[in-house]
Amino acid sequence: MLRDRYGLGLSTASQAARDAYVEGVDLFLSANFGSEAAFERAIAADEGFALAHAALGRTRQLYSKPDAARQSVTRARDLMPGLGRQERANVEILATLVDGNGPAPLPFALEHLAEFPRDVMVLAPCAGVFGLIGFSGRKGRELEQVAQLDALASAYGDDWWFLSSHAFALDEVGRLEEARRAIERAQQIYPRNAHGAHVYAHVLYESGEDAAGLAYLEGWLPDLPRESQLHCHLSWHVALWNFDLGNVEAARRVYAADVRPGGAWGPPINVLTDSASLLWRMQLAGHAGDPAQWREVRDYALREFPRAGITFVDVHTALACAAAGDTTALQVLVAQLREREAAGRLAAGQLVPALAEAFGAYVRGDWAGVIDRIEPVLGEHERIGGSRAQRDLVEYTLASALMRAGRAPQGPLRRRGGRGRACLPFAR
Repeated sequence: MLRDRYGLGLSTASQAARDAYVEGVDLFLSANFGSEAAFERAIAADEGFALAHAALGRTRQLYSKPDAARQSVTRARDLMPGLGRQERANVEILATLVDGNGPAPLPFALEHLAEFPRDVMVLAPCAGVFGLIGFSGRKGRELEQVAQLDALASAYGDDWWFLSSHAFALDEVGRLEEARRAIERAQQIYPRNAHGAHVYAHVLYESGEDAAGLAYLEGWLPDLPRESQLHCHLSWHVALWNFDLGNVEAARRVYAADVRPGGAWGPPINVLTDSASLLWRMQLAGHAGDPAQWREVRDYALREFPRAGITFVDVHTALACAAAGDTTALQVLVAQLREREAAGRLAAGQLVPALAEAFGAYVRGDWAGVIDRIEPVLGEHERIGGSRAQRDLVEYTLASALMRAGRAPQGPLRRRGGRGRACLPFAR
């Protein structure tokens, strides 16, 4: 029987199909461009290769091709009767993800991984800050994520993908030295791992090494095709570090070329959240840009995500509507969020509408309104998903409102690198 790189059997007799599938998985796991074409080659070599159809569907989902993604997983499901238990579960979990059922696949995936820990295409969507655990809305989800990967470390050993994923989870709970060792080893094994470059950027950010982080990404990023999944988000890190280091015009140039809607290619979730968060940080610091930029982000948010439902997206859509001065759209979004909360369908609970209302209050200059809404929920902001670096904007918004109201923030801003340093100079 042919096997994948993780030792699991594959239901194909074609060596060409197997090799293309393994290549596609590695390109997918490293967020490099070309995974879709590799899975298509695997299917061309063996049209009945169910796992290749399922992986193609998942890839197309991440590349914002929903109709094609659903067609792929439909074909994979059609082929399930001829599969063994491990492959059937793999197909069904990936297909359920493509169906758009939110966190529904997570219990099934965790049960499957207990038996087949090296089924990497099932583990991948469970890991990361945008994964099934990351977007679960649960309190303590960062510790849950790192505990899951700690338990699987022996199953993966010196695998570059697992090391980079584990490093990200370690980074998010402050285990920075362990995270640095893991990600440096991962990048030594596979230097062109875009997910690994991203994780290393986060380790440097959390360690307070802004200049080193900027130099690393400016050296690494030029060889990554713009069509790659993470090009937009890695560019956000470059822009953010330029801004933090005082290179405001450089940050604006990177934003215009590689982050903003129409400038960047990237999954809509990245384009929206990266654009809104960078513009907001700059505005907090007194560097408000062209109002047309906010309208562009607002329009993009409402077009790509017309209804509430993805917590991390909802927070940034609220930010874009508030900053664009669109009180009507913000009110509609808050009403949708309150409706979902009342129905028990808002994973992060009242945190999300509270933040949405806080952003509206900030734009109105209602500093007390900002403080009253954020302070009670600040300790729970991990529930919105995303990384700590991305969620810093919540704390920065509160700190700015406190200072504008003539009050000092309670304690230092979140410590990075053990130095208690805040990178953002707030305008008074």
